[in-house]
Amino acid sequence: MKFIVSRSKLFKAVQALGGVITPSNTMPILEDFLFELSDNKLSITASNLETTMVASIQPDMVDGSGQVTIPARLFIDAIKNFPDIPLSFNISEDTYAIEITTNEGVYKMVGHSSSEFPQLPRIEDSDVLEVPADVLACGFEKTIFATGSDEIRPVMTGVYLNVSDTCLTFVATDAHRLVRYKRFDVKSDRNSSIIIPKKPVNQLKAVLSTKADEKVLVKFNRTNVSFDLGDFCLICRLIEGVYPNYEAVIPTNNPNKLVVDCQLLNAAIRRVGTFSNKATHQVRLKISGQELLISAEDLDYYNEAKERLTCSYEGSDMEIGFNSRFLQDILSNITQQSVRIELSAPNRAGIMTPVDNENADEDILMLLMPVMLS
Repeated sequence: MKFIVSRSKLFKAVQALGGVITPSNTMPILEDFLFELSDNKLSITASNLETTMVASIQPDMVDGSGQVTIPARLFIDAIKNFPDIPLSFNISEDTYAIEITTNEGVYKMVGHSSSEFPQLPRIEDSDVLEVPADVLACGFEKTIFATGSDEIRPVMTGVYLNVSDTCLTFVATDAHRLVRYKRFDVKSDRNSSIIIPKKPVNQLKAVLSTKADEKVLVKFNRTNVSFDLGDFCLICRLIEGVYPNYEAVIPTNNPNKLVVDCQLLNAAIRRVGTFSNKATHQVRLKISGQELLISAEDLDYYNEAKERLTCSYEGSDMEIGFNSRFLQDILSNITQQSVRIELSAPNRAGIMTPVDNENADEDILMLLMPVMLS
C-alpha cells in the first residue's frame, strides 16, 4: 500500500497517540502503532488494553489498502525531525518493509503483522451524550488536580462524571481536597454516572484544547467510555466501584466569610509557603477584622515568614491551617479576580468559590481540609 501525507498532519496525530503507549507492556505488539489504510483514509491506533486512541487523517494520495503495525517510539523520533514536507510511504504487505521517501532521502524500517493487535473495544447498550469540547476541557482541567493516587481506593484516582436532567457534574477528591464543577448547559433525560481514570483524562485534555469549537460525542456503558471528536477517538475502561458521597462532606453552615484578591493570596501563599515545614507544608491563616495574616515556620531550620493582606471579612476572629501546596492548586484554578473562603471552625473544611462568576452556566466549589496547627 502507498500513500502521501503531510508531515505536520502525521506528527500531530502520532504525538497525541504517543501518550497511550506504556514502556512496559505484556504484549510487544502494544509498543506499535496500527496503521490502517482504507476508503482513502488513514487511521492510526495506539492501545495499552486499558485505553485505545484512534486518529484519522486524509492523505494527499492513496494507492491500495491494508494494515501494518509500526514501532511507535522509532516512528515518532523519525517523524519529528522532518521539516513540514510531504512524506511518501510505500509499505509491503508481504514483508512489512516500510519505505519513507522525501525529496532529500529515503528512510527504511520494518513493521509487523497487525494480526495480534487488539481489536477496537465495542461499547454496546450505551448512553449517549453530546458535550461541547470546551466544556469537557474545562471540567477536566478544573478537577483532575484533586484526584488521588492511592490505589487502595481506586475510585478516588479518577474523575467522576454525573449527568442528570439539570446539569453535568465533574467531581474529583483525594480526601484532603475536593472539587465539584457543574455545567447547567449540558443535560440528559437519564441520570447516569461514570468514573474515568486520570491518565486517559490527561490524554484527552491535550486533544480537547485544539478542538474548542467542536462537539464531542460521549458514549458509555458500565465498563467503557468513548469520546469521539471526528478525527480523534479515545476509548478507555472505566473505574469500577461506587464513588464516595461527596455532598456529605461539604459543610453547609459556614458563618465566617472571607473575600480576598485571588492572585494576591496565591502569590503570598507561594512566598510564605517556601518557609513552611517540608513535611506538612503548613501555612497559618489568621483573620481579624479586615486583615489576613499569613504565616509559616520550620522550627527545625529556624525558617519563618509572615505577610499581611487586606481583605473583606464577616464573622468571628479565626486562625486556621492549610497545606500550602494544596491551597495553591485550588487558587490557581480560580480564574476570577476574587475568591470567597467560607469557614466554620479551625478543624472543619474550608469552602472556596469564585466571586462574580460571569458564566451563569457553571458553578464551581472547591473544598480543602485543614491541617492541625502546631
